[in-house]
Amino acid sequence: MELEALCDLAIKAAYLAGEVINQYRSSEFEVGHKQVGDSTASQIVTEVDRKAQQVIIETLAPSLEAHNLALLAEESTDDRQRFEKPAFWCIDPLDGTLAFVEKQPGFSVSIALVSQTGEPLIGVVYDPLQKDLYHAIKNRGVFINAKALTLPALDKNAPLLLTTDRSFNQHPWLSQTRQGLEQIAEKSGLPGAGIAFKVGAVMNACTILRQPNYCYFKYPRAGHSGGSVWDYAATACLFHEAGGIATDIYGKTLDLNRRESTFINHKGLLYTADKTLAEQLIILNHQLESSPA
Repeated sequence: MELEALCDLAIKAAYLAGEVINQYRSSEFEVGHKQVGDSTASQIVTEVDRKAQQVIIETLAPSLEAHNLALLAEESTDDRQRFEKPAFWCIDPLDGTLAFVEKQPGFSVSIALVSQTGEPLIGVVYDPLQKDLYHAIKNRGVFINAKALTLPALDKNAPLLLTTDRSFNQHPWLSQTRQGLEQIAEKSGLPGAGIAFKVGAVMNACTILRQPNYCYFKYPRAGHSGGSVWDYAATACLFHEAGGIATDIYGKTLDLNRRESTFINHKGLLYTADKTLAEQLIILNHQLESSPA
């Protein structure tokens, strides 16, 4: 499989989708709701999502037959060909739709190529607002705007910061999480800790690539919420190539081709730039799961 050429194609598709998105940033557009997911962020959809997805699929279409690839896209029905083909394109045409509707930062285009076994082979993320392009190919490193990225070390003069979805503001473990983050910060020699509630799973993860004191995690959830494979496939590739951590909340490999559902909320998730920080967050989850209700 010609990963370099396929990555170039995904980059082209991401830029084209970004152009569509930017055309609508300052104009009116139709907003609707999908009957999937349990949260507002997962249910909201716009004509911009659909038009961005259309241009991505049109751009990637020649590769489907040429390389025997399947395709999984947020605004389309899952035909489950991803379990039959050697690999599949995994597309979120406008991650952070709620942020886009509210005209706030946090939206992006996310395209990944994932093997049938769930291994991310290519990851492409485009931030149309900042015009930043992140891309990675398995075993070939990660790049921002075509420049190789090296993860910086923790900044001992900056606090630890969890960047996570707004829905976490209602989580029953919110208070315990704040306390746990403060304790982890103290152990790590950092001046305190905090939580930033933002919209957009993809940009929440990408923030860490430039600001290593940030972390992004979710506790396990039941039901149809907590994010889907297209929210994490591209950034998982970026983090693997950067030497960062992109796992479930138990430190195990993310299941990026789950048969039971496109949702991967069942085991939570964890993104950090620092291995020791990841280990401490895994312990925090274990402590909270083991504590009396």
